[in-house]
Amino acid sequence: MKDVALAAGVSQPAVSYAYNRPSKLSQAQREHILQVAASLGYPGPNVLGRSLRSGKIGAIGLMMMDKLSLAFADPCTIALLRGISEVGELENVALTLFPLNNNRLVGRAQAEKHGSLALRGLVDGLIISTLPDDHPAVLAVVKQNIPFVVIDSPLVPDSFFVGIDDRGAARMQVQHLLELGHRKIGIIIDRLNPDGYRGPIDRQRFGSASERIVRERLTGYVEAASEAGLAFEDLSIIEAGGLDSTSGQAAAFTLLTSNDVTAVVACSDVMAIACMKTAHALNRNVPESLSVIGFDDIPEAVQLGLTTIGQPMVEKGVYAARMLTEQLNTPAGTRLEPEQKIFPTKLIVRTSTQANTGT
Repeated sequence: MKDVALAAGVSQPAVSYAYNRPSKLSQAQREHILQVAASLGYPGPNVLGRSLRSGKIGAIGLMMMDKLSLAFADPCTIALLRGISEVGELENVALTLFPLNNNRLVGRAQAEKHGSLALRGLVDGLIISTLPDDHPAVLAVVKQNIPFVVIDSPLVPDSFFVGIDDRGAARMQVQHLLELGHRKIGIIIDRLNPDGYRGPIDRQRFGSASERIVRERLTGYVEAASEAGLAFEDLSIIEAGGLDSTSGQAAAFTLLTSNDVTAVVACSDVMAIACMKTAHALNRNVPESLSVIGFDDIPEAVQLGLTTIGQPMVEKGVYAARMLTEQLNTPAGTRLEPEQKIFPTKLIVRTSTQANTGT
């Protein structure tokens, strides 16, 4: 790294930024540094080599909720894993998955115990993805001073974070339907709390939400509807209780058979596609008699013509992995200023939504 810095006429931190925090440099400066590094045969900082020299493990972990079978079926998790794997510095570093099932939701007093059982001696650093607020495993990570980066949730003070403006993006979903003339709007969310509840959502349930992403998106839905004169009670909100298509189809059946809605906003593409399948089974044509909008822009959304919110899931994984490698490559005793990266989102209009032609 020192040789590259000298040859490129920059500081050593600038070389590190070129690999780990490209937002700190201009595109031209980063490309110059990478070209000089390539000409010198320098492949970039080596986390594994550093780990071996310091007696570390040479492995990182991805901590997430639910079972591994659900994680590998979830398009968003798959995209995150792809992003993490694209970071060249991690080519020779092991990746351990830590699925935290609902029975790990224990009290704060058990945080250190559970964190120690899962993490001690297994990884040098962690990427934490979409855990509930104050999950004891996160508290254990903080207490044990393990380097980590959070993707989406929870919000941990003074930590590295990668995410999006979930509330603002959710407002775009509802505003799109309102602009098309829809007033009878149904909402399908995956879950507000990981407690297995399935069914209609009232204000009390909404107020108790511990899942930050869904809470933020539902808040965005309610705010956008309120600005259009629709009260919380005017919205038909169903919680699926899970992240999978089967849970989504059950929630959609409850919604479509008990409410006269002309449009459905879903907090994920998985839920939206499940709703489209259920609508077809109930002889509700999309978009002629039911408009549906999702969130994420997974590959299947493109194939089915789903109107949705696009977010850069792969890029989030790449950025989080680079944040983590920078922490692992930083000399002991050196404090890095935590960084927050908020990626933009966009409304992608396809064929699953259209103007409301009914009364």
